[in-house]
Amino acid sequence: MYEHLLVKTDGDTVRITMNRPSRRNSLSFEHLTELLAAFRDVGSSPATGVVLAGEGPVFSAGHDFGDVASRDLVGVRDLLRLCTELMRTIQSVPQVVIARVHGLATAAGCQLVASCDLAVASSSAGFALPGGKGGWFCHTPAVPVARSVGRKRLMELVLTGDAVDAATALDWGLVNRVVSDGDLDAAVDDLLARATRGSRASKAIGKQTVYAQLDRPEADAYAVALEVMAAASQLPGAREGMAAFLEKRKPDWPD
Repeated sequence: MYEHLLVKTDGDTVRITMNRPSRRNSLSFEHLTELLAAFRDVGSSPATGVVLAGEGPVFSAGHDFGDVASRDLVGVRDLLRLCTELMRTIQSVPQVVIARVHGLATAAGCQLVASCDLAVASSSAGFALPGGKGGWFCHTPAVPVARSVGRKRLMELVLTGDAVDAATALDWGLVNRVVSDGDLDAAVDDLLARATRGSRASKAIGKQTVYAQLDRPEADAYAVALEVMAAASQLPGAREGMAAFLEKRKPDWPD
């Protein structure tokens, strides 16, 4: 189905691998279109988790400058709108999405990592928003990165353009785990397995509500969370979970 992706279903997990190693998995319009289609397809599937990875020496080098340079203002705006739609779709699908990061994740590649629900990096990975030391500032990649690392750390990334290593990315909150290169796949699978336990329906609503309230003032965030949590208490999964707890048995989660 795809020219720039490898998509594999592995039980309840779908593994989406960017497969443009000769272009360092840079995000051309065509590549972004395929990623968006793949995530939309997964979103309507019974899968519980998604692993986003990259083939070749790096995770992703960000936007494909060959594509960008060929576009006028309207064309670049269309490209960035497509990229934004992909990032928002990653956060809106009901599945848990985890980034498997090796090598460099720069600019929109770093944006991809920050947009995933979870991220595990190899110790050799690096992260950068390099536009600050070039001619095209990383405006849109900074949006999800800011929400992961905070203001001062974001400003260091965007103003210097320098890469930070995996240990720093972990300390700053950009990734959840850092492991040796040889342990990367096992660590991804372990975290995903723990993050997909429980009722699928409850998890999906929970994920979407967390993103809905994150950037709101506290009072508004509570208003959103309260109403959704009240409604979710009536879901079959919630009822089963509470019954299992009260009856001191393992839950039998409904579909």
